[in-house]
Amino acid sequence: MRVSWIYGVWIPGAVFLLGFQGFPVRSDLPRSTDNITIRQGDTAVIRCYVDDKVSKVAWLNRSNIIFAGQDKWSLDPRVDLVTKGQLEYSLRIQKVDVYDEGSYTCSIQTMQQPKTSQVYLIVQVPALIMKVSEDVTVNEGSNLTLTCLASGRPDPSITWRLLNPSAEPLDGEEYLDVIGIVRNQAGRYECKASNDVATPDVKYVNVVVNYPPTIKRTQSSETPVGRVGTLQCDATAVPTPEFEWYRDDKRLSNNQNQNIQILGTTTVLMIANVTEEDYGNYTCVASNRLGAQNASLFLYRPGSGRDISAAARPTPSLCVLLGGIAFLLDKC
Repeated sequence: MRVSWIYGVWIPGAVFLLGFQGFPVRSDLPRSTDNITIRQGDTAVIRCYVDDKVSKVAWLNRSNIIFAGQDKWSLDPRVDLVTKGQLEYSLRIQKVDVYDEGSYTCSIQTMQQPKTSQVYLIVQVPALIMKVSEDVTVNEGSNLTLTCLASGRPDPSITWRLLNPSAEPLDGEEYLDVIGIVRNQAGRYECKASNDVATPDVKYVNVVVNYPPTIKRTQSSETPVGRVGTLQCDATAVPTPEFEWYRDDKRLSNNQNQNIQILGTTTVLMIANVTEEDYGNYTCVASNRLGAQNASLFLYRPGSGRDISAAARPTPSLCVLLGGIAFLLDKC
């Protein structure tokens, strides 16, 4: 039978062996298994060299015949022979995939005795992130778990970073746990999967942390009668705070003499034509659905000697706080 010599050579020597891509295997030298390591999608060339004493030669993958001499038995169009005269009988596999991994045998029949040369093909797959958490919004103090699942051969390592401000590595792999998240832990989280086969795969998760308002800066005003007085209040909060102004616990609104402007996290109270009655204490209230904070500011006449910095500190006011709570309830 035309293939009886192939199985006579192959079956006695069937073991799994190791090597690397392009390593020449000569028929006249005994050799242990070599590994060929190749990346998915590349072309592998498994080399086998013969001499003029060889009468028959074949390639096998496990127990399947790929080539017997120049006759192709495999139906795979990606597989062909690389021959240079009568001295090389190498197997080429294009667009290698994971199912190509395994043991390949160059089976040689000589006048003296049959010989086999075996190579184990290892297929590596670049790291690929298959699933990552969607962008998320949480309240300050909550627990947060971010997920990043990846595939690859060998298994990829997964690392996390918070890109602002320092981008230092975080303790986490497939799952990143953030316990009692605070406002400075908001930002863009980077998940990186790498296994040194190709460029690491990277995905990002944006995390928004909601927190109640904090009034960071206030500016009182020393304004003569008849001039424009300006009081300013700056706050930080997520979501963006809403502002209210009070004069002696009475809520103010826009009218012919006063105007309230709100620009993001800043509010300005402008009094167009200051009179003696306008001098005194004003209160700025910043609020969102998580809470409220207020601060006292002063509009005063020149030369009164008031300490603006002391007057600008946030101070509690029972009536204003009650008003802020009522405002929040109305928003719910």
